Amino acid sequence: MEKINAYYDLFLLYCRNNKNLNDKTLKAYKIDLLQYQIFSDAILDKQHLLLYIEYLNKTFAPKTVKRKIATLKAFTRFLLMEDIIEANPFDRIRLNLKEPKILPKTIPLNIINEILKMAYNQLNNDLTVFQHKVILRDIAVLEFLFATGARVSEACSLSTYDVDLNNHTVKIFGKGSKERIIQIENNDVLNALKLYRSAFKEDIENSGYFFINKLHKRLSEQSVREIVRKYTKMINYNKNVTPHMFRHSFATLLLEEDVDIRYIQSMLGHSSITTTQIYTHVASAKQKQILIAKHPRNKIKIKN
Repeated sequence: MEKINAYYDLFLLYCRNNKNLNDKTLKAYKIDLLQYQIFSDAILDKQHLLLYIEYLNKTFAPKTVKRKIATLKAFTRFLLMEDIIEANPFDRIRLNLKEPKILPKTIPLNIINEILKMAYNQLNNDLTVFQHKVILRDIAVLEFLFATGARVSEACSLSTYDVDLNNHTVKIFGKGSKERIIQIENNDVLNALKLYRSAFKEDIENSGYFFINKLHKRLSEQSVREIVRKYTKMINYNKNVTPHMFRHSFATLLLEEDVDIRYIQSMLGHSSITTTQIYTHVASAKQKQILIAKHPRNKIKIKN
């Protein structure tokens, strides 16, 4: 039987050029394919797949198993499309992978308020010109994360042309280079972004990126994590807060304000509504708290 490892590079090239997958996804694909190659000696048939799936289920968490199998399925579809194989070895293989629901971690609104307030308060300190610029940048990053629900990678990849503050829009390129446009209509957020852009105007124009570091280059994801960590520490909040939690909070708080989940799906850039529906579980938990504490029936006393 023909070994399939000779077609890995062609598949990865196809994924890059035809499906516009990013480097991170391509790297994961390559790791998954090499792992299957080691296990099966690069033979793709039903027998080896069943043994491999059994091995994965004993070794990895359901989410990881699901991803590794998805990689093999995508590779198999490519082989079929290119007439490299004639039959799909996944036919009649039933997979029943139940992932445990992990609720997204959010930041309480009062904590977001304290983080933003702390950042703004730093502008009242005796600062050098450079320190003042850094604080303006920090504020802009924090405001942007909460205002748009953008992933940290999306925020860091913003080009100067993606942000149109005159028309209050930002163009975000998500997974698979999928484009979405988010409106920014809060005046405080717009003002923070305008002040930042004015302070870093030359660096932004020279680099081509909207968010800039002290080396006049693109701001890194790690730098954004440090910004969030810095202000969380300053308000003495002892729980871990990450940039991605601003995204979760953005979605959950909008849902609690009765925003239709399909609008939230669009703003988050989710391909499937199923991905967005995880936030309904968080909103339901909040609903339970509200009804326990606030329901007017609690004020009615029947027994004397």
